[in-house]
Amino acid sequence: MTAQAGKGVLLKIGDGGSPETFTSLAGLRAKTLSLNARAVDVTHADSPGRWRELLDGAGVRQAAISGAGIFVDSAADETVRGVFFDQARRSFQVIVPDFGVIEGPFLVTALEYSGRHDSEASYSLSLSSAGALSFTPL
Repeated sequence: MTAQAGKGVLLKIGDGGSPETFTSLAGLRAKTLSLNARAVDVTHADSPGRWRELLDGAGVRQAAISGAGIFVDSAADETVRGVFFDQARRSFQVIVPDFGVIEGPFLVTALEYSGRHDSEASYSLSLSSAGALSFTPL
C-alpha cells in the first residue's frame, strides 16, 4: 500500500432524509477518528500465572471524531451549528482512503470558532458516537 494524502480523509454529515444524503464538511484541514473499547477485567485468584484476564466482547465501544480547519460558512457548517445547539444525534461518515467508511450516529460535543486579526477565521469540532457504527471496506 502506498502512502495516502491526508486530504483524502473526509468527514460528512447526513441530511436525516431517507435515503440519507451526506455532505462533506467544508474547510476541514485536519480530521481524526479514534476507536476505543473498554475492557472488562475478569481476573481472579485462580487466573493462570496471576496474569490479567479480559472478557471477550464485553467492553463498551466508542468512537470520537475531531476536526479543525478554516471557516467557510457552507450549508454543511450551518447544519452542524444547528445540530450542536439542538444537541441532536445525526449520522456522520468518515471516509478513510484504501481502508473504508465508518458511519453512524454521533453527537456534536464541542464546536469552537476562532480567528486572529491577521489570519483567517477557523473552527474545530468534536463528535462522540451515540449508537452502533457500521464499517464498509473500500
